[in-house]
Amino acid sequence: MILFPLVFLAFLAGGLRAWQRRPGNRMGALILMGGGAVFLGGLGNTEFPVLIAAGQLSASLILAVTVHMLHAFPSGRLHGRSSQAIVLVAYVNSLIFQIPRYLFAADDGTALLSIADNPAVVLGAAVMQRWVGTAVMVATAVVLMHRLTCAGSEQRRVLAPLFAYGAFAVIFVPLGTQILSPLLGITPEVRAGLQLLVMGGIPLAFVHGVLRGGFAKTGELEELGSWLGSSGGPKSALVGALIRALGDPSVTLSYWVPRQGIFVDDDGHPLPLESPGSSRGKVEIMLGSRTVGAISYDSTLIEEPELVRAAGQVVAIAIDRERLTAQLRESNGALQRSRERLVDAADRERRRIARDLHDGLQMRLVLLALEAQQLSQAHDAATAKERATHLRQGIDSAAAELRQLVHAVMPAALIERGLAAAAEDLADRMPIPTTLVLELEDGSCASAVERTAYFVLAEALSNVLKHAEATQIQVNLSMRAGWLRLEVCDDGTGGADLGLGTGLRGIGDRADVLGGSFALDTTPGQGTRITVELPCA
Repeated sequence: MILFPLVFLAFLAGGLRAWQRRPGNRMGALILMGGGAVFLGGLGNTEFPVLIAAGQLSASLILAVTVHMLHAFPSGRLHGRSSQAIVLVAYVNSLIFQIPRYLFAADDGTALLSIADNPAVVLGAAVMQRWVGTAVMVATAVVLMHRLTCAGSEQRRVLAPLFAYGAFAVIFVPLGTQILSPLLGITPEVRAGLQLLVMGGIPLAFVHGVLRGGFAKTGELEELGSWLGSSGGPKSALVGALIRALGDPSVTLSYWVPRQGIFVDDDGHPLPLESPGSSRGKVEIMLGSRTVGAISYDSTLIEEPELVRAAGQVVAIAIDRERLTAQLRESNGALQRSRERLVDAADRERRRIARDLHDGLQMRLVLLALEAQQLSQAHDAATAKERATHLRQGIDSAAAELRQLVHAVMPAALIERGLAAAAEDLADRMPIPTTLVLELEDGSCASAVERTAYFVLAEALSNVLKHAEATQIQVNLSMRAGWLRLEVCDDGTGGADLGLGTGLRGIGDRADVLGGSFALDTTPGQGTRITVELPCA
């Protein structure tokens, strides 16, 4: 009959599909096992005695395999001694109690296996199989009803139709002969065709259940939780466990860094955003109300984001631990890079100061010394007075240049009156209108924090004057929850680039050294906003 190979192919395709989509799930193997039972049972329809005998040996094996699948869904593993006992009895009923039906039957189909002709034994075995099979189905129904009662609403939507169809198939296939022929008067060929069609729906129902969202990966997620509790879940093993549980070898983990508002990889490097329309899906993992990380996966392979979210919830604590580790790596790496840049900047600044002293102030002092020498040799009083006046002016100019140089190194207002006064002094000296809003008290932060904030403000204002072509500037200095917050906003050309020049990068470096954060918000034609937060504690 052509339906036997078609049903076998349905089991084969369904089992391979389930196995390919869920490699760690044993349901795929069970469905393939069901296909093997169908294939062996179909051998009884051939004309070769050996094949007919093999078909008789496994004639009812598909029923035991179906009961096995019902109890093992969704993970493919039997849970509880009751399910194990019921499935064992189902296999005994299909294999052991089948023996008298071919050993004591002497018709042409079983002549190869027959040892005697005893219809009474055959009839007794058939009755025993029927009653044991009924008991197996009643016990299975009790177990499945209990599972339905304990399952959530989302899971029941998957379980209820699957269990109903599986139970119907297990009852319909063996009892079809006793029900269909007497009641409907159909021919044996039509009855067999209907039974095969019902059997062909079994792999489709289970594959649909395995791949459907909401319940499909419960078994793997339980294994994932068990693995996590026993192994401690190191980073590489954690990703490997997620790959096995979700059946997607491309799964990757990223970790959330709240201060910077970015996701980073295992080494702390910022990750780019997923491009729209790509085949990659991303599910954020929450621990309580906090975002701790995200799982990236192949959305063409895993169609149900809820499965990924459920897996993430199982390992959320481990992800949070890895997030802290990745954040520490990112902070250490950024700190090391910023320190290197600050060392280079400090060297450049020292060279600039040395050059200014040598080329500017030192040369001016040498000229003043020569002028003083000429003054000492002057004999004319009028000439001496004029030279003395010129010398005094030169000394005043040199002193002013020295004060300016000292102010660039460390402003007197910052040392004597604090950050607020120094910020006011900077704002007052700006050549374009600058509004300063202060919401802090002097002395509320350490001197190192105030110095860093001052030089950040000075660098930001200098960048505005050099590049922004702004007509006004807004400066906000405030203290919030132990953090000093500095904002510099302008209405200039915008489009600032961290990769060009050293000014903006230097601001970020200064913030990194103190464990703070730096953010740049700039849009061409709409101005620029620089935000720096520094910890005061």
